[in-house]
Amino acid sequence: MTPSSPSRPLTTVGLLAAVALGTAGCSADADADVLEQTRSRGTLRVAITEANPPWNFLEDNEPVGYDIDVAEELAERLDIDEVEFIGSDFASFIGGVQANRFDIVISGQTITEERLEQVAFSRPYEVNGISVFVSEDDTSITEVSSLSGQTIAVTEGTTQADYAREEIPDAQIKTYRNATLALTDVALGRADAALVSRFQGAYLAEENDLAVASGPLLETEVNGMSFRRGEEAFKEAVDEALGDMIEDGTLSEISRRWLGGLDMAEELSALPAD
Repeated sequence: MTPSSPSRPLTTVGLLAAVALGTAGCSADADADVLEQTRSRGTLRVAITEANPPWNFLEDNEPVGYDIDVAEELAERLDIDEVEFIGSDFASFIGGVQANRFDIVISGQTITEERLEQVAFSRPYEVNGISVFVSEDDTSITEVSSLSGQTIAVTEGTTQADYAREEIPDAQIKTYRNATLALTDVALGRADAALVSRFQGAYLAEENDLAVASGPLLETEVNGMSFRRGEEAFKEAVDEALGDMIEDGTLSEISRRWLGGLDMAEELSALPAD
């Protein structure tokens, strides 16, 4: 997705139907088979932001978080020896997939209609939502209507950025490479509020004393892993591995570790069936 072409998240029913269709109708190089390439190479190249705790971030210069554990478990189930994590950002994920700079993005991308026209998505692997975060001493912003005319910090290339542009009247939108930078500017008074995923924002607020949440979730987002269109064998293998992780409790264990005890498998099970 490009900043000049925002898209809204699909409705949940439509979203799941689109993901189930996967790569139907796509054309691809007959020689391109990501699954076999990664197995032969022995490495799964995974794009992450490196700055979105608790999903993925650097600790002692090593990537850690929910996405990291999921990616490593996925590679093992795909019979791929190791994972190479590649730092990128939301504005560059789609172009990176299309240019074959990495094999898959595992970094909390919301599945939208526009993105589905450019890349393929796995079945959902996490459910998230948008929260409003403000500085600790700001009591003026209590709900989304309070954001009108304010300076709003968002991560470029995300659905949060789309939401701010489309739903908040007269707002001045400031964009950043990641939510850590956006929240930092709120704490420093350079922005009035930030729109950030609920878990990520809560983690950063607690760990770094940057900002506090205000008001309920603005939207619920269903996120998937993205990769090149036309890779039917890869999509089938990824979806099967994710399904097994949900069924055998592995995804629940990972999410409880990183998301304050939340069971992501339960969150996913609440989504409508295909």
